[in-house]
Parts: sequence; C-alpha cells; structure tokens
Amino acid sequence: MNIIGISAFFHDAACCLLQDGQLKAAAEEERFSRIKADPSLPVKAFRYCLQEGGLSVADVDCIAYYEDPQKKLARQLWSGMLGNTPDLLKRLEPGMVGKRIREMLGYEGPIHYADHHQAHAASSYFFSGFKEAAILTVDGVGEWATTTYGIGKGTRLSILEEVQFPDSIGLLYSTITSYLGFEVNEGEYKVMGLAPYGQPIYTDKIWQLIQSGENGQYSLNMAYFGFLQENRMYTCELEALMGKPARMRGDSVEQFHQDVARSLQVVLEELLLAKVNYLHQQTGSENLCMSGGVALNCVANGKIRAKGPFKDLFVQPAANDAGGAIGAAALAHFSLRADSPPMSPLQHVYLGPSFSGNEVARLLDSTSLQYQDFRGNREGLLAATAEKISEGKVIGWFQGRMEFGPRSLGARSIIADPRNEQMRDRINQMVKKREGFRPFAPAVLDKKMKEHFNIDHYSPFMLETCQVKSALPLPAITHVDGSARLQTVHRERNERFYQLLEAFDRLTGCPILLNTSFNVKGEPIVCSPEDAIKCFILTDIDTLVIEDFIVDRASNDLETLRFFFSYEASRSAGISQEVYTFI
Repeated sequence: MNIIGISAFFHDAACCLLQDGQLKAAAEEERFSRIKADPSLPVKAFRYCLQEGGLSVADVDCIAYYEDPQKKLARQLWSGMLGNTPDLLKRLEPGMVGKRIREMLGYEGPIHYADHHQAHAASSYFFSGFKEAAILTVDGVGEWATTTYGIGKGTRLSILEEVQFPDSIGLLYSTITSYLGFEVNEGEYKVMGLAPYGQPIYTDKIWQLIQSGENGQYSLNMAYFGFLQENRMYTCELEALMGKPARMRGDSVEQFHQDVARSLQVVLEELLLAKVNYLHQQTGSENLCMSGGVALNCVANGKIRAKGPFKDLFVQPAANDAGGAIGAAALAHFSLRADSPPMSPLQHVYLGPSFSGNEVARLLDSTSLQYQDFRGNREGLLAATAEKISEGKVIGWFQGRMEFGPRSLGARSIIADPRNEQMRDRINQMVKKREGFRPFAPAVLDKKMKEHFNIDHYSPFMLETCQVKSALPLPAITHVDGSARLQTVHRERNERFYQLLEAFDRLTGCPILLNTSFNVKGEPIVCSPEDAIKCFILTDIDTLVIEDFIVDRASNDLETLRFFFSYEASRSAGISQEVYTFI
C-alpha cells in the first residue's frame, strides 16, 4: 500500500511516502523551491517521493492530510480572519485543500484528513519504537488545539485532553520572540540560544502572561497578546509590563533582552515539567513521546528528561509541521489496515534525495571549477577532509540522502574543528551571516560520547542539550552556560560521516566535529549539488566536499562566478515575520 502524507498551507510544507508501513521518503518543499518555510502545496516534494518509490500518481492508494480543513476554517472564522483581502478569502474557501490536491497533483483517489495534533502525536508515537507511551504535543495552534495529552498502546492512539486556542504555550513563546525583535516562526531558536546569557529576573512578569490551571489546562492573559486584534503578536500592555518598548529588528541586543529570554525559557521549562508530571499521573507510562514546534526546544527537552518522571523520551526529529505529514500517513495506514503490525522505530532521517558521484562529476565539469576526484578512494577523501579541518578550514559537507526535519545531521552540513576558539565567530560572521550569540552543535562518535559529554543515552537527532565535560578545549561548540546541543553519530546510520569523525580522531585525538546546517541566513538547507556549489561560492566556506570530490576555494578564482550568482538573502512566502499567521 502506497500512502502519501502531506502538510501544507501554513508553514514547513512537506511530503512523505509510506509503503506498506515503511517510511521510504520525506522532504520539505522549501528544499526544492528554495523559499524558506514554504507553505505551498508540496508539489516538488511530492514528485520526489513518487520518484524515490518508483511510482506514478496512479499507484498512490491514499493521500493523508495533516489537519481537518473544516475545523480549521471554523477557528479562522471565530478569530475574525475574514474580510481582509481577496486572496485571504480564497484561502478560506471550503474544500480548498482537497481541490488543490486533486488539481495540482493530478490525484483522483481518497483523501484521509487527520486532526493536526493527532498527526503530531502519531508522528512521534508510531515511530518511537515504544509498545506504549504517553504523548505530549505542544505548538502554536492546529485547528483549535494548541496542546494535547494522549496515550498510545500498540497501534492505537487516543487524545485524553487538550488545551484550545487562543491559549497556547507556543504563541506565548512566539509573542516574546517578536517582542525581542526576532522573526516569528523562525526566531524562536534565537531566543533559546540567547537565554543562557541572561538571568531569570523577569519570570514574575512572564508568569503574568500565562496561568497554569487544573489538570493539563493553562490560560493566556489576552490583555498582553495582540494576535487576535492587531497585526502584531503583543500589545502596548506587554511593553508597559516589561518596562521597555519592543526591540526593533537590527537593534543591538542588550542585557535586558538576554534576561527576558532567560526568564521566558525558565517559565517554559517549569510549565512543561508541570504538565509532563500531570500526564505521567494520568497514564502511568514510563515512556514519553513529544512533538509539535515547542518540542524542538532542546533545552526544555533536556530538562524534561533529567527532571521529569518518565524513564525514556522520544522527540520526533521533524517535530514541526513538516513532521505532521508522516503522522497523517501513519494514521491513514492503520485506518486502512487495522491489523497491521507496529511500525519500525525511526532509526534515521536520511529520507531526502541523493546524487551519484557521476551526476556530481558532470555538474562540476560543466563549470570552470577545479576539483580533486576521489571516486574509488573513500579513505583518501576522508583523510584529506580531516586534514583540512585540522588546519582550520571550514568545510561544506554534502553526502548521501538529505535529512528530513530542521537539523543537519551529517548529510548537508557545515563542519569545522570544535577546538578552534575563532571558529564560532568566523562561521557566524563570514559563513552563516547570523547573530554571534548563537551556538553551534557538536557531532561525536557514539562510542566516545561519555568521555566528553555528561549524557548517558544516545542523541542521534540533536534534540537535547547536555553539559560538556571533555578534557579537550571545545570553545566552538560549548555554549556560555557550558552546554551543548549534542548529536551522537552511529556507523550504521551514517557510515561516511562516522568514518570522517574516526579519521579526525586518529589525526587529532578529538572524536568531535562542529556541525551546523549547510545554508546561510534566510536560505533553506541545501538540497541539490547546484545548491551546494552556489552556497560555497557565495560564502567564505574554504572547501566543498561533495560526494567523492573536493573543491578548494584556494585553487579556484570564484569572483566571476560570485558575480553571476544572484543571491536572495531572505524571502517570505505566506509567513508573516511580525505575527503568527493563523491562515
């Protein structure tokens, strides 16, 4: 049975292919369209999934969509979203989702609609490997739900309780993100990274914005939130409460902003821990599954694992709306085949397109780039790459199938030496072109993780933080509070990246690499060899290692190519950077 899962028309549109209960392919539309957080119907990702599965559209048995359009329309109408623009009215048309799917994908078969938070819950539980688990989903908003508490047993999933819009932990975090001068739906990562620089001296003020209620409930004090009435997230009352006007984008980040970020993070962690404890009381389970955009807050995840009541934790690697596609597909699978066995645990997220060495060679030969060819000599490729890293070079690393989800995990990565104290600032300023306070993550050989990090379990998806305890100096990946967002690398999941870490360890005695996403500010992570070459040319990456080939900046005159490339620093398609878009 071939099931296509789709998330679309909000942000982080994505498509996946589930064949007989096995996840064969998944990708976000932004990687193909090159539009950050592209909300459109994932036509290109759909074509990729069909190609990966060797299918035509006629072979698709069912398309599963990640939310209920009718329920969402009811909430949109209640929110007063009508009457703004003709385009808005068109997007609110009943039946729009099914109509677009049929017209744009050429699909005539059945469409299965899942509730948004059920799709989130399914994306985590069904791929966790747990036989039973409690399930917590937390995001901005789905149809009406913003937080759900559920339980999974075998191949069945039930939602026990939910919190409804406009009360939302995700919208609380996004509102303070906007108040601090960062983009909504994008800058929440920045606030999390900024928090360790501050002190939690404003937690009493943040707690005035949200009140924890009985059981799993909580409520926002809507006097401080403008997203229902204004074209911004916060009201003047919030500025008055905090004692300072909102930071404008581009203004300097001061101690006040750091303290507000820290206070928000503390409140988030306290609130989530309280609700996790409640969920444990209701279910009695030893396992917890999490999904929804808030589940990408790796600092909070670390606190939940360390201080929460559950013995084991699984966070969906694509916890944002992109992951809703695989949750919807899983729900459709069990709806159509109730007697199916449980799905296999999600071992990796290398579910995107790959490109052969010969394809890359043909592309390189069509340019003026000089390169080294290591086809048939992987050991030489890895040794040469490790040597360049040890010399202080920044590497664009493009290997195998692309990752699904927001994290680069050694397939589309920028990598460097974590021991180099200048490396963090250099990559932030010259390559990523982003704020200097944002930390970078370490990738470590699984067999040596305990020597360098205070962690007792694997972390293959870079979704938790832990303390650095290495005897090695690791300034490029150690945050100001001594923490790191760790990825443990396993041979059976990404052999080539594992072997590179081994080569670097043999050369330097360091089994760790700095690993960040292969993109620049405002751009999606690279997908194709063309994307990788463009990013290499337009940044100050020293070396591009693309499949079996090494391209060195020092060996090429790139100024002419740089001139002919036109680079868009930032695009927005359907996602407002000022207010959480409820359409």
